[in-house]
Amino acid sequence: MNLAEYQLKKQKDLESQKKYRPLCTKCFQHGDNCYCKHIDSFDPFIQFVILIHPIEVKRKVASGRMTHLCLKNSEIIKGEDFSFHPKVNDLLDDPTNQCFILYPGRTSIAISDHSGSDLLTKTKNTVIFVIDGTWATARKTMRLSQNLRSVPQICFTPKKLSEFKVRKQPKPHCLSTIEAVHHTIELLSPHKGFDVNSRKHDHLLKVFSTVVNKQLDYVLNPRPGSYRQPRFVSSLKMSQPNFSILESPNP
Repeated sequence: MNLAEYQLKKQKDLESQKKYRPLCTKCFQHGDNCYCKHIDSFDPFIQFVILIHPIEVKRKVASGRMTHLCLKNSEIIKGEDFSFHPKVNDLLDDPTNQCFILYPGRTSIAISDHSGSDLLTKTKNTVIFVIDGTWATARKTMRLSQNLRSVPQICFTPKKLSEFKVRKQPKPHCLSTIEAVHHTIELLSPHKGFDVNSRKHDHLLKVFSTVVNKQLDYVLNPRPGSYRQPRFVSSLKMSQPNFSILESPNP
């Protein structure tokens, strides 16, 4: 093979290789799936700390990361066992913080029935930890993370069904992480000075709906030459749900 033939073969090989779409370094989505242009962050006057499981990071619709991008003064921390995580322990040990974890345990406080003014200390910063993962990974995180066991747990009863149409929910009343945080803001943020009537927190649901509907469109209307063949609609039921926060003693 002479030089010209070699260069021609090399060029054909390069052209035949799979071309990957650029990955957004902020939302971790490819090409048109990037939803950063829809983000309009706001301050809910509560610091939400998203404890995201490593598996959840790779999801097409990672609502935990979406939540973090929409909320000012929020944190997102990847892991499974947070017992010795310096950032988590700093937040827990800070005497100016009043910490809770959104988790439906047997001793959880039902914030949908409890007065937020009685629950929250006005002179302290309200910090709410949210586990972003499946029910199985959330239970494991709580079991492994010794520092989270003593944190007061809160939960609520949702008023409507989840709009997470691309992920199967274990029960009809289960919500995605971003929907659970939205409802928590609705119930607790007014007691920290947030104007719930401004409906700024509804932006969480708008971004979520935009991303979910785009994923549904990919499934229902496959693009020619797609690098990945979309599955039939019924296969949407195969996915694991995001962790949701309900008034259930047996999650």
